[in-house]
Amino acid sequence: MGRIMIVDDDNYIRELVSTLLINEGFSIYEATNGRVALQKFSEEIPDLCIIDIMMPKMDGFELCQIIRQNYQDIPILMLTADGEISQKIKGFERGIDDYLTKPFEAPELILRVKALLRRYKIISSQSVQIGTLTIDKNSYTICTDNEKMDIPMKEFELLFKLAGTPGKTFPRDQLIEGIWGYDFEGNERTLDVHVNRLRERFPAEQYGFKITTVRGLGYRLEVLT
Repeated sequence: MGRIMIVDDDNYIRELVSTLLINEGFSIYEATNGRVALQKFSEEIPDLCIIDIMMPKMDGFELCQIIRQNYQDIPILMLTADGEISQKIKGFERGIDDYLTKPFEAPELILRVKALLRRYKIISSQSVQIGTLTIDKNSYTICTDNEKMDIPMKEFELLFKLAGTPGKTFPRDQLIEGIWGYDFEGNERTLDVHVNRLRERFPAEQYGFKITTVRGLGYRLEVLT
């Protein structure tokens, strides 16, 4: 089903998580800290990483940042004993996709792992379906009800990025760098303007999704049920 790396200096947690995921059919390999994890990356790249925050030699935050800089398409689930919002924000700013607070329930861990793998499978595709829209990056077109729609390129790229992982919170800096580049010197309000244009162009009640502002962090796209 997939290869999962578990990075935690707690032997009990590693054994528990490994057992749960092996029972679900996943292949597991482990690391006791961030440095060991990076060494193992040179041997085999995982499909998903489960990373603890507090570890010796290299903590989870630093490891997540390095992974995200070098491996864009690996989902990261962070385990944390600290439920404070500041720690969660710090994790998202360094590229995590989701977090789970210790102690956790086994079914929730399994569900979150499978959900992250599904999201990243969508990312690898050049076509995304969200709500009533089909977004095709090969042709840079958006289709709904057999009608093609053309929108400005930056709006298209922003929508495709958000729609590729519905439910994921993207920090503002990550969106700006991903869409406009690292050397972008414009006003950071540019992102807000493009988000508002997408909201106006695709009303939630008509297209089945909405772009939500996450205060103090950034944006995420949510599918409406």
